Amino acid sequence: MAEEPQPLEGIAEADAHLGREVPLPRVPLPLTRWVDVYACGPRAVEVAWNLDDTRDAQPGRVSLYAGEAAPPERSLGDGATDAAPVGDGVTHREAPLSEAQPSLRPVHELLWRRDGLHLRLTAQGPWSLSALLAIAQSVA
Repeated sequence: MAEEPQPLEGIAEADAHLGREVPLPRVPLPLTRWVDVYACGPRAVEVAWNLDDTRDAQPGRVSLYAGEAAPPERSLGDGATDAAPVGDGVTHREAPLSEAQPSLRPVHELLWRRDGLHLRLTAQGPWSLSALLAIAQSVA
């Protein structure tokens, strides 16, 4: 059974938990309302940006997992696509999440490895795949 994520005080505490600086996106994200930072097991963290989705057609959330171990598998729900390569070692899958509010659907998941870390970008809302790939490629 996967360990429950534990809230961390901020990115410095996440750095200490991961044992190195947490890689973060280097491209601008949409306006953020708040950020949550979690420990997700030994040497694994997740940073979740909860976005300002008060305007129409704005995404609601994006999160980045970074860990020495692969992230636990998660179900994306009914209608989820199979993981497919989208370039540079990145795989992508998505699901409609028809029961969620518009700013949280669909859900996308990108998985890849870089610099000895497993990385997972999860994005909810009306994101284009090219925008998500730009975020993933900027993570350093």
